[in-house]
Amino acid sequence: QVVLVQSGGGLVKAGGSLRLSCQFFGVASSDQAVAWFRQAPDNEREFVAAINEETSQVSDSMKGRFAVTGNDVQSTIYLQMSNLKPEDTAVYFCAAGFMKMLSTIETSYNYWGQGTQVTVSS
Repeated sequence: QVVLVQSGGGLVKAGGSLRLSCQFFGVASSDQAVAWFRQAPDNEREFVAAINEETSQVSDSMKGRFAVTGNDVQSTIYLQMSNLKPEDTAVYFCAAGFMKMLSTIETSYNYWGQGTQVTVSS
């Protein structure tokens, strides 16, 4: 059983920064991957970033502004967001799954955090 607990988020002005955290509780595996997705109102859920033991990946549209990192000791994955824009406003979810290669597809991930709201004002 895997449980993900998210923290961070909130309201920030355009150009500002936020860091989201996702703490992983459960049996760790070398095949473990954690991803971030986001969903804005009336939009489909969108891939943001993912990380595993070997590599990380950020959506092309967010490269240069978003970064994903991990803290193995605390089993925590971070999504660092900078130069935020109003269009980044969404509910952000972390998700975990077990796979050989990182996936940008939400159905690849079996476990989901509770979601956290990020609102960027202009």
